Amino acid sequence: MVNENTRMYVPEENHQGSNYGSPRPAHANMNANAAAGLAPEHIPTPGAALSWQAAIDAARQAKLMGSAGNATISTVSSTQRKRQQYGKPKKQGGTTATRPPRALLCLTLKNPIRRACISIVEWKPFEIIILLTIFANCVALAIYIPFPEDDSNATNSNLERVEYLFLIIFTVEAFLKVIAYGLLFHPNAYLRNGWNLLDFIIVVVGLFSAILEQATKADGANALGGKGAGFDVKALRAFRVLRPLRLVSGVPSLQVVLNSIIKAMVPLLHIALLVLFVIIIYAIIGLELFMGKMHKTCYNQEGIIDVPAEEDPSPCALETGHGRQCQNGTVCKPGWDGPKHGITNFDNFAFAMLTVFQCITMEGWTDVLYWMQDAMGYELPWVYFVSLVIFGSFFVLNLVLGVLSGEFSKEREKAKARGDFQKLREKQQLEEDLKGYLDWITQAEDIDPENEDEGMDEDKPRNMSMPTSETESVNTENVAGGDIEGENCGARLA
Repeated sequence: MVNENTRMYVPEENHQGSNYGSPRPAHANMNANAAAGLAPEHIPTPGAALSWQAAIDAARQAKLMGSAGNATISTVSSTQRKRQQYGKPKKQGGTTATRPPRALLCLTLKNPIRRACISIVEWKPFEIIILLTIFANCVALAIYIPFPEDDSNATNSNLERVEYLFLIIFTVEAFLKVIAYGLLFHPNAYLRNGWNLLDFIIVVVGLFSAILEQATKADGANALGGKGAGFDVKALRAFRVLRPLRLVSGVPSLQVVLNSIIKAMVPLLHIALLVLFVIIIYAIIGLELFMGKMHKTCYNQEGIIDVPAEEDPSPCALETGHGRQCQNGTVCKPGWDGPKHGITNFDNFAFAMLTVFQCITMEGWTDVLYWMQDAMGYELPWVYFVSLVIFGSFFVLNLVLGVLSGEFSKEREKAKARGDFQKLREKQQLEEDLKGYLDWITQAEDIDPENEDEGMDEDKPRNMSMPTSETESVNTENVAGGDIEGENCGARLA
């Protein structure tokens, strides 16, 4: 059957829909190939009769080639991402970030000597050894027995030799830390830390005293007390008492306590001004109420009047007063110095402030109350001293404890946060190091397979839309179909 519009041969069974293996019209094949994703150069022309089986095979081949191309592109892009990620500079970890790039102006982080010093200083057993050395030094200082002149004994001589060993250990520690962290010109240098500065001063004074002592011995100085060239070397040994303070730099809990005290200095100054104001107010009130009241006591009527009648004298009141009255034939007379040899009284502003301060600290304030009660009665002393203790001691002085407690809590939280941050930083450093090693291994594994894939891609033909055998079969069918159609067309024209 011939279609007059398109001048194409259409089998009759295609109209009946009975044979699906027969050749389809050209436009149907073109739509099928376009839907399959074939390129225009691979789509058969209207004059070529392509079988359904060949079209299906061509579509499958095009689909496989498309997925392979996408896989190749994704593989290349993933490899490029790995290379870019590996090529980025790594961030320095926790301990490395705090180290200066150079120490002593010449030692970099890659220097083997500095790396060895950093490893030793940050080694945990090294810190334990230093702490044990400090404890041993404290014990040696406690055992040492000072003698007058140049006298000594066997124990002191042995301790002097051990002292040199301690000095060598502390000097080596300071030297290692200076190489590891730098001396002064970096933000995290050795001398930028206050506790390290204290350690350094102790070491320098110890070295200076040891060198000076050896120099005086070499010069033959035989003066008493180790004096040589007009200088007493033993005077420098007093700085040994500062060595126990090195425990502060090694024990974090002691650092928290001392840091809290140092941070509380400014608030404590404000509280001290408040305490001083309270003391001044109550001292002035005491001057108005109790001046000259503590210089009367009981005397015998006969004999020496300058000697009090009681072994433990206390103030008394005159016969017209409301205080304690003298008994057993004694009489209350003035002229006594007063309690505590005349220190506890309200005769002038200085002694009044001292007495008020004693009452605020609650150290013997009841004795002062009873003395004043014996001198002038119950009313005013009770109101004065009870209000002073309640307001001055229970409220004002407890502000000192509140400030210290608050600063201690802050420092403890800061120390805890620093410890947690240090642990997190060390963990991140380990993770980054592990990631770097994994990326390095991944890059090494990706180099050879990638080169092989590139070589294989160059050897393969660029036109991979369908196999060669399938292409040859399609071309054969197209040639045969074209001959048949040409013969039919020639017959019709004839």
